[in-house]
Parts: sequence; structure tokens; C-alpha cells
Amino acid sequence: MQLIVNTNYNNTILPFMSFTARILWADDEIDLLKPHLLFLEQKGYEVIPVLSGKDAIDEIENGEFDIVFLDENMPGISGLETLEIIKRLKPTIPIVMITKSEEEFLMEDAIGSQISDYLIKPVNPKQILSSLKKILDNRKLISDKVNTGFQRDFSKLSISIMETSTHQEWVSLYKNLVHWDLEFEKTEQSGMREVFDSQFDDANRGFSKFIEKNYVDWIKDTKNNDRPTLSHNVLDTYLLPYLDNDKPIFLLVIDNLRYDQWRIIQKEISDIYRLVSDNIYYSILPTATQYARNALFAGLLPNEMEKRFPKFWKNDEDEGGKNQYEDIFFADYLNRNKINAKFSYNKITSLSLGKTLIDNLHTLEANKINILVYNFVDFLSHARTEMEVLKELAEDEAAYRSITKSWFNHSPLKDIIYRIADKNYQLMITTDHGTIKVKKPVKILADKNTTTNIRYKTGKNLNYDGRDVFKISKPEEAGLPKQHLSSTYAFSMHDAYFVYPNNYNYFVNFYKNTFQHGGVSLEEVLIPFGILETK
Repeated sequence: MQLIVNTNYNNTILPFMSFTARILWADDEIDLLKPHLLFLEQKGYEVIPVLSGKDAIDEIENGEFDIVFLDENMPGISGLETLEIIKRLKPTIPIVMITKSEEEFLMEDAIGSQISDYLIKPVNPKQILSSLKKILDNRKLISDKVNTGFQRDFSKLSISIMETSTHQEWVSLYKNLVHWDLEFEKTEQSGMREVFDSQFDDANRGFSKFIEKNYVDWIKDTKNNDRPTLSHNVLDTYLLPYLDNDKPIFLLVIDNLRYDQWRIIQKEISDIYRLVSDNIYYSILPTATQYARNALFAGLLPNEMEKRFPKFWKNDEDEGGKNQYEDIFFADYLNRNKINAKFSYNKITSLSLGKTLIDNLHTLEANKINILVYNFVDFLSHARTEMEVLKELAEDEAAYRSITKSWFNHSPLKDIIYRIADKNYQLMITTDHGTIKVKKPVKILADKNTTTNIRYKTGKNLNYDGRDVFKISKPEEAGLPKQHLSSTYAFSMHDAYFVYPNNYNYFVNFYKNTFQHGGVSLEEVLIPFGILETK
């Protein structure tokens, strides 16, 4: 914002005007536009008029402007040439192209050069003002719209949080909360955001109590048609109905992907894929890879896997990798269901493996089912805990989503998805569990063999503050292995995390505000299963 003081010839100081923006307007017929310039000045804008593209470039090099109005047809350097030079000098400055021509190629050239708006002569002052407000006041207008919309929805959300009582209603409520979470990224004001964050916390507390009340019953009552789709039911619910389709199926499992992150990725591929079905299923507990992802591929609960695969299943206390036999589990799932389908399984844990898969993607075409497990998001979550630089880069959910988006757009995974689209194959994208930013420490006492995960513990003699903890005393009733006669499971709920009393303050600060999984929260339990088709 700039303060301008004008004086007349009698040295009488005229009233000052505080301009909302500084405009550069280049047009070889600028004299004919004086009414427009006067109109804008009366509205509080400072306008610098020039007669040519060369003059516009000189002004850009020597001054600061908030926006440029640029005539397309000027003698000397044309409007499009001037546009290219200005964008090289000041890439972020918004430019409005004004022309007498409605030729399609001119419009395409201008749009390709990243103009902010396009107006056809003759323009009137209201068009100019509308373009200015749309471009310069866009964020404020969006903020106002988001805040107004949330205010209208506030009471409905509050009532839903108090009254939601079924697993379907919790899914609908969570989708609505994620919608507003993403909308608030567009705003500049923090007041309503704080109100929303408080509502989200209330919802998480309510959801945790809902899981505590219903989870064991869902596991025990296998004939209950009103229970949600759980990790070990996912293939039955979403994959099997597509096996009669002639297309090869690509099942992409992005480890540790929250629903809000899925929404970001889905938007990035919306130019080539139509979202046929935006499903959310419930992860089993613990919401950890060795339990949830193994259950997904095996179609079995963890205690069932322990009995069926004694050589391959690894409990928390066992040494060795916990997710090394997913292909064996999936092959067994197909055999149990009498499905004769050729399949492939690929796990991508590095950039080089992703690039190798791109090169070899054509070799998968003969398979009916192709499983791709991508581990980057899980690595990001763990690395953020250990590395200070990542803590700063991903200090909140919005930043966490931003890093996910940046990684995806520059990863082999996006190329893989586009190659699948080129072949018009069936694509399904899901995950095994989500993650939550933890804030509230819960002191826990346990023996030396207790698991190290800070969102859940399993072992003997677990003692803790009973609040914010969901305890399962009979693991077999929850489909969980029981390593010792007195083994129990404890899950931290909403944003709590377990800390041992030894060196308590250090670990409280070390883990606080990090993204963790294994416990009970909307973000960890309610996770996406998207079914997509090529447009």
C-alpha cells in the first residue's frame, strides 16, 4: 500500500489517498482510456499509463506493481511479446490481456503464457473493476466465502458431533470435517479456523468413544450386516466385484495415507481419472502397518493369520520384518476364495525402484491383478519425528498435505498412474491406516517386553492414566494375537500418546506435535478406498 500526496500549483496540499493497488496499464491508445483511469483512481487505485510494450518493460524493471493491464495489439513490441518478457522479469505479477481480436490462437497463446484474465475491447469500467477484484482480492473473497459458509454449517456440525451414532454417520461427518479443513487452507483469517479446530477435536473425542464402545462387538459378531467394512473385509467389498471386468486391475496401496491427503492426490489426477466411488473403510486396531496391511491382503484378522501362517506372521516381540509376506497372504486369499487369477506384487520403497517399475510396467499387462505398495508417506511420517528440518517443513496438517502433494507431483508414482491411464486399466487406490498429530502425553508403566509404538502398547502389566486410553483385556475377542496369558492391548485415543516415566520430559517434548499411528482417531481409522476410471 502506498501513500500519495498531490500538490496544486498554489502549493495547496490536496487530500491524500491511500491506494489499494498500483496498476501498470500499457496501451498505444491510452489517451482514449482516460475515463477508465479516472474511474480507477476514484476507486483508490494508482494507475501508471504507458504507450508501448517497451515502456511497460522499463517500468517493470524500475518499479513495483500489483497488476498489469496489457493491450495485445501495440506497435513495436507486441502485447504477447511484452507478456513473455514481463513474466521472465516478474513471474508472479498478474497480467490482464486486453485485445480487439477474438481469434482463438491469440487467446490460447495468452493463456499459455499464464495470464490472469482476458478482456475483449471495448471494455467498460465495471469489467476492469471486476477483473481487479477477482485477481487482487481473490484470497480475501475466498476467505469471506469460506468463513460465511462455515458459520452457516457450524450448528449442523455441532449437532452431528453430539448425535452421530452409526459407522455410516461417522464417515459422513468425517468427510464434512475434511472438506472444511481443506477449505480453511484458502483463508487468511484465523478466528473461525480456531473454532473449527475445536470442533474437530470434539469429533475425535466422540469418535474414540464410539470405537471403544463398538469395536469388539464388530469383530466378534461376524454375521452383523450393520458393521462397517474393516481391513480384512476390504478385498471382499471392493476388489471381488471387479474381477469379472475384462480390464486388468491395478490396486495401489499408499502406506499411511490419510483421507485428506487422498483428496489432494485425487485432485492432482482428476484431469485423467474420474472418481467412480469415494469409499471410506475402517482400519482394524492397531492402526499400524504390520496389523492393518497384512489383514488387508490376507482377508484375515491378525490372530487368524498367526494360526494360519506360523512361519510368516510376526508379533510385536518377534524379530524380523513384519510385512515381508503380503504376496503370500494375498495368494492364500485367492485360493481360499477359489479365484484363479494371475497377479503380481511390487513394493516400492525408493526412487530407483519406482523408476524401474515404470520401465517394466508393460510386463504386468498379462496379470488380472497388479498390486503396487508405495511406502513414501509412511517414511515421511517417521522421518518427520526424527528430523528437525522436516518438523519445520510439516509443522501442521496443511504443511503435511503440501509436502505430500509436492512429493506426488515429482514422484515416479504419478508417472505410473498416468501410464495406467494410457492403457485404460482399472485403478484402485487405498491405504492401510492414517496418522494423527499427537499432542497430549499419557504416562504408562509396563514391563521390558512391551511394544515401543507410542500410540498403542501390548504386553503384561500395563498401568496408565485411564483417560484417553482404550484397553482390550481379551485380545482374542478383538482378533488380536495373545503372546502371553496376561497380555493386554492399550490404544491411545484422539491426540494422546504414551510416554514412559524414564526420561519423561525429554520424550514428551520429542514426540509432541509429531504424526503418529497405531491408535484410535478419525484420521487413523477412517481411510480411503478410491475406485477410478480413465476419462
